[in-house]
Amino acid sequence: MTWAVTMDVPEPVALYDAAHRALLERTGGAVDGLLVHLARETGDGFQVIEVWESREDFERHDAEVVGPLVADLLQGRPPPAAVVTPFDVRGLALPRAGVAV
Repeated sequence: MTWAVTMDVPEPVALYDAAHRALLERTGGAVDGLLVHLARETGDGFQVIEVWESREDFERHDAEVVGPLVADLLQGRPPPAAVVTPFDVRGLALPRAGVAV
């Protein structure tokens, strides 16, 4: 089932920028199961919105790639207290990618 998540992170957007650059370097932008990723600056940090083929794909990528990468960037600081809101996707259309659910 297509699954999505929003993550509201009360940290400077520079943390997102550094993590995004590092993720692109490590993955080349190819992430199994990821359909959509976007981020935006907010009043108190940044928000990430992702749509995945499954929750399991997200959890695997978070544990194997994102978690270790962010730990490296934080250099021993505790991870930010993000507000994570998962949700089941009711509709998604990515015409150029040939995806419609």
